[in-house]
Amino acid sequence: METRSWVPRRWLCLPGVMLLACISLFSCLLASSEAKVYSRCELARALQDFGLDGYRGYSLADWICLAYFASGFNTAAVDHEADGSTNNGIFQISSRKWCRNLNPGTPNMCKMYCFDLLNPNLKDTVICAMKIAQEPQGLGSWEAWRHHCQGKDLSDWVDGCDY
Repeated sequence: METRSWVPRRWLCLPGVMLLACISLFSCLLASSEAKVYSRCELARALQDFGLDGYRGYSLADWICLAYFASGFNTAAVDHEADGSTNNGIFQISSRKWCRNLNPGTPNMCKMYCFDLLNPNLKDTVICAMKIAQEPQGLGSWEAWRHHCQGKDLSDWVDGCDY
């Protein structure tokens, strides 16, 4: 008589899926361990250094307002959507179009992995955000900016910051 394992045979066929899941979990843990929550003025200085003030006609205050309402200035923010996509980083950049998660079928317009957008140094995030701002909707691509920042006096977002 042959003894059967309690593990169904189909589970034995999924080592690749399990490996991808482990890598994904590890990258999330690694990114969260390197998380940075910027202060308003600290972020203003960083974004100024990257040349975002006046980029495509948007003030530094527009970018700061967007970052606050998108992520609370948190570089490790990840929002999981019902369709399996994610919004990533300080600007909550979507994996549906702009970055790649584990789904190789996404467009990946920024040519980077979504976990690259969780880095506290912001270089990849700013590069991708600049590509998004080049779209016809500009910062209007972000719902957070349309609802909370567009058409408002945003001077308070950079008031008192030395940049």
